[in-house]
Amino acid sequence: MSDYHINIFYSNEDNGYIADIPDLQHCSAFGETPDEALREVLQAKKAWLEAAQSAQKPIPQARYRPLIYQAA
Repeated sequence: MSDYHINIFYSNEDNGYIADIPDLQHCSAFGETPDEALREVLQAKKAWLEAAQSAQKPIPQARYRPLIYQAA
């Protein structure tokens, strides 16, 4: 399985960076820097996957691919 795509963007409203994983519903994290947001979302991803497995819920395949990569 290929890994999940992670979006990282600056939020003026939050005055920091948001990282999210589109394939994992509601899996996102905040950081004051892009690196911090990435570290936090990787921890959130691990917790998300563990919770889904524990609850015997399906784990989604990595499907999200930003438009910029679809043309290549």
